[in-house]
Amino acid sequence: MSEGRIMGIDYGGRRGGIALSDPLGIIASGLESINWQGKDNSRVLNRIAEICTEYDVHSIILGLPRRTDGLVGTAELKVREFAKELADKTGLEVIFADERYTTVMATRIMQESNIRREKRRSVVDQIAAEIILQSWLDQHRRNHPDKESKPH
Repeated sequence: MSEGRIMGIDYGGRRGGIALSDPLGIIASGLESINWQGKDNSRVLNRIAEICTEYDVHSIILGLPRRTDGLVGTAELKVREFAKELADKTGLEVIFADERYTTVMATRIMQESNIRREKRRSVVDQIAAEIILQSWLDQHRRNHPDKESKPH
C-alpha cells in the first residue's frame, strides 16, 4: 500500500493546474485550477501546501516547459525557481516531467469531449496537470514494474 498520493502540477503564467493520483499511484485525476494572474506565488504555494496535507501527498511531479530546440527558456527558469519555493513550502521532493505539448493535448481532449469554449480556459490547466501526472505514472510503472509507483 502506498504512503499517499502523488501530485501533478502544470504551472503557468496565470494559472496552475493540479492533479492527484489515486492512493496506489495508478490513475491521475484533475483536481482544480488555481488562478493567480501571474502575481504573487504565495497564493499558489499556500493552496498546494493545503492540498498536500489534506490528501497526504508524498511527492510532486512538476511539468517542465522545455523548448523544442533544447535551449533553456524563460518559462523553464521560472518553473525551476517555483520548484525551489514549492520544495521549501511543502518539504516534499519535486520531480520534473517534460510538459511539452500537454496544453495542446488538453485542448484537443476538451474539443473532442465537446467542452464549451467558455469552460475550457478554467479546466485546461488541470487537464494538462492530469496528462503530466498520468504520463509520469505510466512511465514510472514501465521502468519499475516490480516496485510501487511511488518515487524513491
